[in-house]
Amino acid sequence: MSALRRFFDPGRDGAGRDLGLLLLRVGLAFGLVYGHGWGKLTGLIGGGGGFPDPLGIGSGPSHLLAVLAEFVTPLAIAVGFMTRLATVPTIILFLVAFFVVHGGDAFLDREKAFLYLIGYLVVLLTGPGRMSLDHKLRRK
Repeated sequence: MSALRRFFDPGRDGAGRDLGLLLLRVGLAFGLVYGHGWGKLTGLIGGGGGFPDPLGIGSGPSHLLAVLAEFVTPLAIAVGFMTRLATVPTIILFLVAFFVVHGGDAFLDREKAFLYLIGYLVVLLTGPGRMSLDHKLRRK
């Protein structure tokens, strides 16, 4: 099998699959950390009050959970560390964003939450691929 054909082999050993999963993980994480998580982290450190409480657990705990799901776990997902477990808080975050926070909005206003949700569900179902810390640690 030629190198090019092996690269695009859709099977488990295709390097293109692993590169695609790496790009998906890093792209999702970058967008989430840069676009949302960093601002929430600096707000939490600065003691910013008035954070929404969509689940009724209090503003502070909601803010902390949002930072976990939008900053901490995406970084773990980007490098492929405990990837499947790390996707769970982020998936829950986007379920809440889609169905609760923006539940009454038009789909266009909920689209970003929907796309992130689908992306992180794909990572949960496929795993991180061979270009990840999970793979390196499993081999040892």
